[in-house]
Amino acid sequence: MRRMAPREFAAALPALSAIPVLPLYLSYLGGDMRAIGPKKPASAVELLMSVVRLEYRNVTMRFAQKGDRGALTALRGVSFAVGDGEVVALIGPSGCGKSTLLNIGSGLSAPSEGTALVDGERVAGANAQVAFMLQKDLLLPWRTVAENVMLGVEIQSLPAPERRQRAQKLLANFSLGEFAGHYPHQLSGGMRQRVALARTLAVDPHVLLLDEPFSAVDAQTRMVLQRDLAQTLSKARKTALLITHDLLEAVTMSDRVLVMSGRPGTIIDEIAIELPARDDPIARRRDPKVNDYVARLMDRLDIGRVALDIQAASA
Repeated sequence: MRRMAPREFAAALPALSAIPVLPLYLSYLGGDMRAIGPKKPASAVELLMSVVRLEYRNVTMRFAQKGDRGALTALRGVSFAVGDGEVVALIGPSGCGKSTLLNIGSGLSAPSEGTALVDGERVAGANAQVAFMLQKDLLLPWRTVAENVMLGVEIQSLPAPERRQRAQKLLANFSLGEFAGHYPHQLSGGMRQRVALARTLAVDPHVLLLDEPFSAVDAQTRMVLQRDLAQTLSKARKTALLITHDLLEAVTMSDRVLVMSGRPGTIIDEIAIELPARDDPIARRRDPKVNDYVARLMDRLDIGRVALDIQAASA
């Protein structure tokens, strides 16, 4: 079945309105039939209109090694899709290719085999519809907070009044309005990460690629930042792919969690998070079912055995 490109949906709406309510699914090359979009019952039109924003089709990535050791296969046959407004967490052991997938999705790297697509278009370089947020805030020290937030839209040549308006609105949303004229060295670590998040959102991307964005801050600040991000993603209906080693973060922040194997990385499990209030991870933490999800993820990652292996190796 050929999936409709986003621009085809509008033209097809009159015909789609006559389709009866049925459980419809979107398929992608090399993967299983997976439900995309809201978990609650929806009409056929609503489900068809749930655009796939980000997709990986049978992606394999190899890296050359020094000497005669041949190529290192980091990823093998990875296929999955992320729907409009969906947040998907990606977990797996270190070195399994998680960050490589984000590099491919952002256009920073080209896969050895397979394809990445954003809004149905093949990723062949930097894409204005994709924003990347890393572990480090990477704020420019010579620019003020507001100027850092405006950096992306300045590069996009957005008119100055609109740049300032976007920056002011985002800084107000993150309770940073009074710090617009400050410089990065005058802010705490958590505040710097909020500025980095505002800068990421200022370009109004369809897809956010998040590589452990809160791993560098303390636990209390992390919970606040998780809530800020979750509320922002929900209100703006942004699509996000989140890499994390924090299993609790994966459960409380996402609609689905994809589990990767060790290198060469591939998807070995997909777990739907059937919890309310995705826009409030702090509330989700209080749900007794959270521990069940975390335990299931620990089992899939075989964390108990890995811990024993590490202990034995260090003895």
